[in-house]
Amino acid sequence: MSAVALHALPDGADDARRLAVQLGVPYQDIALHRFPDGEIRVTTGETASTTIIHAALNQPNDKLIALLFAAEALRRNGARRLVLLAPYLCYMRQDIAFHAGEAISQRAIGQLLARTVDRVITVDSHLHRTPDIATVFPGIEADNLSAIPAFVAALRAGGIDPSTLVVGPDTESQGWVRALAEPLGLGFAVARKTRHGDRAVTIDFADAPSLVGRPVLLLDDIVSSGGTLITCARALMATGARSIDVLITHALYPPEMAAEFAAAGIRSVRSSFSVPHPTNAIRLDDIYAKALQREISGTAS
Repeated sequence: MSAVALHALPDGADDARRLAVQLGVPYQDIALHRFPDGEIRVTTGETASTTIIHAALNQPNDKLIALLFAAEALRRNGARRLVLLAPYLCYMRQDIAFHAGEAISQRAIGQLLARTVDRVITVDSHLHRTPDIATVFPGIEADNLSAIPAFVAALRAGGIDPSTLVVGPDTESQGWVRALAEPLGLGFAVARKTRHGDRAVTIDFADAPSLVGRPVLLLDDIVSSGGTLITCARALMATGARSIDVLITHALYPPEMAAEFAAAGIRSVRSSFSVPHPTNAIRLDDIYAKALQREISGTAS
């Protein structure tokens, strides 16, 4: 049995194989078979003492079952430590019961995963009112990495107009926007956003510096319906922005939204490889490798 290995659910296999090479550890597929009644069979490869499971948990319901089954097989076959690398972490938005009788999905999923693995690593988890991801996963280690270093490196490598204004879609994004803008010497601003439902928001930039004739880099952590992005782009164009390019950590929206984005004035969209999407352009391998280094070196607790 090897000391460390990396296993992956099918839709993250390419990224996981590349990461395994960078880490210098064996790679194994997690194979899924679907029966006619919708149940699934999960088969794992050779187990390691420390096993890293790569599972982006977008479209999460089947994946959560597959993850539970994979963990059962790996534990039974000798894995003493399971590390979940979930570039996108599902069910984090419902952190309180907004209405009587609602389930708190963040609490339920946190407790489920805490009973299944020994450490959770994710990226730009949308935690809202939860100040520390460790509180989501009682009794285990948890890390909420930032995609910003990967974004900064990509923008430096590709070059960026120094007059570019980095913009966030709401006040919650201020720290994130600042973290991207300052290393690149760029100005930044955030919108004032009022949400009226899952797909209805109003946006204004009354407090932003002058946008007239400036290129804008619009930054968001999660785009699922695309409504906020479109509203934000229209507001930016109305205030005189010269061009709008978008960076996203988690691109969850349907690819056919691209035409609507273009119509709203968005010139380009680039996302991280956290979930498979046509806009994937920025790899997160280096931040994963840094977070996983102590697992490889055998210094994990």
